[in-house]
Amino acid sequence: MFPKTLDYYQIELTRMLETERYGEAVELLQFLLQCQGEDPKHYEEWRALLDWLTGAFPALKDGISEASELQRIEEDEETEEMLARRLAEAKLAKDAGYTDKLLAAVRDKPLSEQTLLALEQLAYLDRPEIDDALIGWISREEMHPLLQYRVLQTLRRRGTTGTLVIMRGGERVEVEIEAVPLKPDDFPPAVQMVLDRVGDQTQVHDPTLYYFAQELWSQFVMVLYGTADYRSLLVEEDAIIDIWAAALHQMVADSLSGSQTDEEIRAMYGITDGMRLRYEQVCRTIGKFVASGRIHGM
Repeated sequence: MFPKTLDYYQIELTRMLETERYGEAVELLQFLLQCQGEDPKHYEEWRALLDWLTGAFPALKDGISEASELQRIEEDEETEEMLARRLAEAKLAKDAGYTDKLLAAVRDKPLSEQTLLALEQLAYLDRPEIDDALIGWISREEMHPLLQYRVLQTLRRRGTTGTLVIMRGGERVEVEIEAVPLKPDDFPPAVQMVLDRVGDQTQVHDPTLYYFAQELWSQFVMVLYGTADYRSLLVEEDAIIDIWAAALHQMVADSLSGSQTDEEIRAMYGITDGMRLRYEQVCRTIGKFVASGRIHGM
């Protein structure tokens, strides 16, 4: 049994990968594989991720004991990319069908950490047919918006440019591939302003709520990206920022069974009667994403 919840470890693992703390990720994966009582599919995903990390970075096989080598790897983005590209190309050299297998893993299998690994490797393969396959796929089919966003990121990492017209949440959206954010800091200031507002209300008195708000918001903005709601957020009006911040606070508080009422949260952010309708619409939008099931590892 896990001393903390599985969701906690999944979130921590995601943060480690996003911040390139690969040594810590290896140690956590090794710990998770030693635990018992979880769904066998989780162990398969953890093993696949651990194998990929230790294959790409052999110095990580012994955890973070080789501190100097690990620091060099984590701080040198060019070296990390070169190693990942070399690994992907080596696998392709051994298996002519490797590209097709990666594409099938993305398109035909349930969304998981393995999906992200396949997209990661597709980003490094110098094969023009990958662009055509991914663009054709997301242009024709409406899919989970988190997966769709990760595909857009993969296309940008591959150096693809141009405008795509895709369906996101039932909405026809135009996306400039070269403008797709690759990391949280790439999003416009308004995105961070929402989280800052929540932090002002929770960071000291309720740090747990703020932590989960960060996790939810980091995933939700990927779902929101490019939509009419996303564009409305970017105007950076105080009232709009307050509405989104209050709705985010409300959704996280509900999921944590907090003691604060809806009325108390609205009062914190100055949500007036005139803002109430839009606030409730935003709550429903975020709530729909939460109800759909956030994807571990995304």
